[in-house]
Amino acid sequence: MESSFQQSLFGHYEIFDKFKNLYLSKKFPNKIILSGEKGIGKCTLAYHLINYTLSLNEDHSYDTKNYKINSENKSFKLIKNKSNPNFNHIDVEEGKKNIDINQIRDLISNLNKTSFNKNQRFVLIDNINLLNLNSVNALLKIIEEPNDNINFILINNNKRVLPTLKSRCINFKISLSRNQTIQIAKKIINQDIYDVFNEELINYYTTPGQLLKILKVSEEFKIDVKNLSLKNFLSLIIKNKLYKKDKRLIELTYSFIENYFRSKVNIKNVEILNFYNLFLKKILNTKIYNLDEETLFMEFEDRILNG
Repeated sequence: MESSFQQSLFGHYEIFDKFKNLYLSKKFPNKIILSGEKGIGKCTLAYHLINYTLSLNEDHSYDTKNYKINSENKSFKLIKNKSNPNFNHIDVEEGKKNIDINQIRDLISNLNKTSFNKNQRFVLIDNINLLNLNSVNALLKIIEEPNDNINFILINNNKRVLPTLKSRCINFKISLSRNQTIQIAKKIINQDIYDVFNEELINYYTTPGQLLKILKVSEEFKIDVKNLSLKNFLSLIIKNKLYKKDKRLIELTYSFIENYFRSKVNIKNVEILNFYNLFLKKILNTKIYNLDEETLFMEFEDRILNG
């Protein structure tokens, strides 16, 4: 489920309350980074904070007792329809590798326009590690001295962020324990995850978002994730070239490969360790230069899975 549609907040209650109290005491920082593993719920947390703030004086305001957005709330409806004048969301556009400078220029133009009301305005930027140098430099022009009622919430999936951007924001680390991850995933799918997933997959995919992505893909392609090991899951995806049928499976396959290496690599196995380091460089180059993944995946299958 998209973060903007997720009406219930699962976990992160303590950090939500912390931000809520900062806002009520007029100490809410206007430039923050939420850092943590991908799929941990950072973006959902951001949407809930934004709805809490924007809906304070609206009908059907945010339910702070149950940490829930009311579906009848005006701000929620406008954000869902991408028409809220007090909210801007930026992420990588489909088919692109980075957040383009034109997206930042459009944001600046939008923020310079007079708001229809005097409410706080929020800018949510996801995957900030995918801002290129030109985009960061353009963003710095507005993030260094924003207007009083503009707040920036940046999402970082524990990737390297340019120091010039990071140094101008307050960084909050978001995390979940293994038990919290399992309990949250159970609540979202309304089922014990050990009845759905192979235990090996649960061991390697430690955020609710990652597990839900695997579940959704497995349902679409009729993959039995209960009885498939990580190795067999990888073999199935590569052998049948499922990644060519769904773009989400490309990134998921990269993730599977890295986790498979981690399960096999140790300081005594020098050969696999060297190939692992070499393969990570190949993955990086494939992403940067938009190369075909098929050759890379087949090499992995031949040398590691079938080796």
